[in-house]
Amino acid sequence: MISAPADDATSGAVQLWHQIDWHQARRSVRRLQNRIAQAIQAGRWHKARALQRLLTHSFYAKALAVKRVTENRGSKTPGVDGEIWSTPVSKAQAIGALQAKGYRPQPLRRVYIPKSNGKRRALGIPVMADRAQQALHLLALEPIAETLADPCSYGFRPHRASRDAIGHCFIALSRKDSPQWILDADISDCFGQISHSWLDRHIPMDKRVLRQWLKAGFMEQGRWWPTEQGTPQGGTASPTLANMTLDGLQACLRRHFGGRGSTRAARHGVQLIRYADDFLITARSEDTLLEAKAVVGEFLAERGLGLSPEKTRIVHIRDGFDFLGWNVRKYRDTLLVRPARKNVHAFMDQVRGIIKTSQAMKQEALIARLNPVIRGWCNYHRNQVAKEAFVKADHAIFNALWRWCKRRHPNKSRRWIKRRYFHRVGNRQWVFGAHFTRKDGTVGFVTLRQCGDTPIRRHVKIQGNANPYDPRWERYFERRWQRQLQNQPRGKMMGSALRIRQAGRCGHCGERITGAGELHHLLFRTRGGTDRLPNLVLLHPVCHQRLHHSVNRGNAPPPGGAKA
Repeated sequence: MISAPADDATSGAVQLWHQIDWHQARRSVRRLQNRIAQAIQAGRWHKARALQRLLTHSFYAKALAVKRVTENRGSKTPGVDGEIWSTPVSKAQAIGALQAKGYRPQPLRRVYIPKSNGKRRALGIPVMADRAQQALHLLALEPIAETLADPCSYGFRPHRASRDAIGHCFIALSRKDSPQWILDADISDCFGQISHSWLDRHIPMDKRVLRQWLKAGFMEQGRWWPTEQGTPQGGTASPTLANMTLDGLQACLRRHFGGRGSTRAARHGVQLIRYADDFLITARSEDTLLEAKAVVGEFLAERGLGLSPEKTRIVHIRDGFDFLGWNVRKYRDTLLVRPARKNVHAFMDQVRGIIKTSQAMKQEALIARLNPVIRGWCNYHRNQVAKEAFVKADHAIFNALWRWCKRRHPNKSRRWIKRRYFHRVGNRQWVFGAHFTRKDGTVGFVTLRQCGDTPIRRHVKIQGNANPYDPRWERYFERRWQRQLQNQPRGKMMGSALRIRQAGRCGHCGERITGAGELHHLLFRTRGGTDRLPNLVLLHPVCHQRLHHSVNRGNAPPPGGAKA
């Protein structure tokens, strides 16, 4: 048999990747995921396992797994083999290589990142092939995890975020008759201490693949080290495995203190609010929390875990506590949730660090570095009582910028510095802004984002039992998504304006853009196109790549009907 030339094989792989119908892929995989969730709800575990096997052997599921690990934030970080999948050829070949038969994972690459307390957190970075395998099996595991999850769990779950956890906290503690005592708990090295034997007995997935993940070991200083416990913090499936390990804690507390609506439960006031391995337990007395702490300790010991003595404490609501970057405290009968002092200090340290390392940078470049940091911090806190913190942050940022300006021009007067770097915009004086010249020769003006301009918008907490894999909740999530989209200010940023204009959908395939989209020019800049909004459309990264590939080959027009 005569084999095809290498360039023909490469061209075929490129065509295979670009010709994948991602809309059909998501529909096919989602249909199987919904059937898995329905089988679990009906108690038909044998059918669920059969559907899981069908899903993990599906071409579309393998394609989506490869797409996920090649488009996320860690896609350019290699494992121990130094490989990344950045080309259509490598991605297409990876789909064909995703086979459970004969699969053996490689060791993790161990790296360390500093923690706020001066210690270091160990991360395990798998190779691309192992990340894809984890993403593939996670497609089959996540419907089960969401169906069986505790309603009070909010960390590392789809459609849930820290603002939902703090919203639950406000509901539980804001009333006059709410519990007054809180157990602020943290699990000691949760990811690194989970029992492998417990995971092997209770995680409903391919046991052989799971055991190989857990026993893969890691490489450090050129030496292989075994892993006898824990799941690597940094793996694609690790957050879901950790969540499933802690699921059942709410039911355990209800068995001990009474179920919801019972007189016994109302007397104790015990409620659980969990975000990953950080959780709160409310109660009406300190003695009840001591009892609850013992119950939690027994629950965790079965899984090889334990509470952190340094971070676990019992506090009264009038003394307040920090949770997920917020301070929760009741003043008389009013509960206020404000940005935590430690969180504000960390934000200002980051801003000052950027300013100090930008001495020789142009003003517009400094603004471009600061605006995303300020926007992200403000958006995180905009659902709480944060206006006072925003005003103080603006004052501190102004002082840091003024010192930056004076260091650049030590021989200039304050009036000259003010005219050079600060401008009047509308009725506002002292706006840090700069004029700059665009590539097309036009002059633009950019200003530093003000924290105080961020509007406070209250967040509606997600319903505890909402399951994104249950078709009965589809309309609920649709309304919730539309409400969140409408709350985004149109002038926030170019990407947000395009999301609103396109109703959050890709301008090429019509599917929703759930992650970071990419801007595409309807009329290419090389042919006279501008960077203004009428000439832009937001696309999926893979659609953007495929569209340019098709246009370059002359097979398809660009979206919007414009001629490129």
